[in-house]
Amino acid sequence: MNMALVVNEIFYSIQGESTYAGLPCIFVRLTGCNLRCTYCDTRYAFDQGRPMTLEQIEHQLRLHRCSLVEITGGEPLLQEETPELVRRLLDCGYRVLLETNGSLDISQVDSRCIRIMDLKCPSSGEVEQNDLENLHRLTPADEIKFVLGDRHDYEWAREIIRRVGPALRGTTILLSAIANKLDHATLARWILEDSLEVRLQAQLHKIIWDPNTRGV
Repeated sequence: MNMALVVNEIFYSIQGESTYAGLPCIFVRLTGCNLRCTYCDTRYAFDQGRPMTLEQIEHQLRLHRCSLVEITGGEPLLQEETPELVRRLLDCGYRVLLETNGSLDISQVDSRCIRIMDLKCPSSGEVEQNDLENLHRLTPADEIKFVLGDRHDYEWAREIIRRVGPALRGTTILLSAIANKLDHATLARWILEDSLEVRLQAQLHKIIWDPNTRGV
């Protein structure tokens, strides 16, 4: 029997986040999430989707002349077949990004994959769900993201960064502001005042298109 995943959507767009922002990318958004963050902008991925075999997913990807693929959600690691999809795409020559919420063990994913891991801040309402052992599973090729809604979130993230920074071994650290809650200028000022070695991230796709547009 062919392995299958429940897929919310597959679309071709411009990567809007991470150090890969601005590059053409094929997105595979999987269905299901174990968290309910207060600021979530993809609630439609909680339960909307259809089963697709790995072969069907690969066929959809081949329709686009693009070598960069991001597997996202929801939370893609909720589905046990996700690591196998990652492995197959890597073996086919794709550069694969995996966006994960940081609550599940990322070591199950092929080390060739670039894992972009959220660490949930207090205003998310899910800070207790962080698997902090994942901080020791990251590699220099991976990226860690903090989504911030206020000063308390920033100070919490700053403490984590300062406390475990040396253990991250060069992993890129991204700080992102929640739209309509924290402006980028304020976040930029805080970063500069504290001389944090992080990257300020804006959601490029929400600048290019209407923030409520799906499939971009």
